[in-house]
Amino acid sequence: MSNSVSNSSQSTWQIRLLYDSECPLCMREVNFLRKRDGDRGLVEFVDIADENYSPEANGGIDYETAMGRIHAILPDGTAIKNVEVFRRVYEVLGMGWVYAITRIPVFGWIADQLYAIWADWRLKLTGRADLATLTAERQKRLECSVAGRCRIEEN
Repeated sequence: MSNSVSNSSQSTWQIRLLYDSECPLCMREVNFLRKRDGDRGLVEFVDIADENYSPEANGGIDYETAMGRIHAILPDGTAIKNVEVFRRVYEVLGMGWVYAITRIPVFGWIADQLYAIWADWRLKLTGRADLATLTAERQKRLECSVAGRCRIEEN
């Protein structure tokens, strides 16, 4: 799904999850979470890869920042990131026990360190370009989508 914002009612969501639809591993997790959410609309899924993605509508989190680490927005506008996102999403969906151990400081620290390693290697492990390249390519596409900005030169 390439919509910036899911079709769920914006008034019912308890957490807005920013995800990368171009990451196959991320999509496995998102598809699992969507099934767990069902039609309840507890989690609003926002695709950061969508060219209509709006940082202003998502806690000011720009594409590059969102691509670097997983982020979510709470209904009060607070942005959270890293393992805290998974902990909160799973709690909202009634599966808080999955990440409950990460509430214990030492285990939370270990989980954060493991997630940081994963996040740093995610693009490479999924066969994608580095973050700087992806960001530059996206910026170029966005600039070209503005009327009259990109033209094919004729000889």
